[in-house]
Amino acid sequence: MPRKVKRYCPYCKRHTIHTVEKVKKRKASELRAGQRRFRRVTAGYGGFPRPRYEGREKPTKRINIRYRCDECKKAHTSPTFRAKKFELVEVK
Repeated sequence: MPRKVKRYCPYCKRHTIHTVEKVKKRKASELRAGQRRFRRVTAGYGGFPRPRYEGREKPTKRINIRYRCDECKKAHTSPTFRAKKFELVEVK
């Protein structure tokens, strides 16, 4: 995928050049409700609260992309998609 693309900026309300960034997964917060519930349920002698995944891994990973407008410097995302290989390239 090209590192610079022209697309609609919802903040500028027009089409501008955007820089494409691949989003890295951040550390999950221990304070979120789902994580607190998971810690409470798995504490003690109880089992795992849901069936463990037994199958093989999926052949592709979900790719999260952030587009940053070069004019207003604000970023927005588009829906994720799956790809076996993802690479950002400079286009002349």
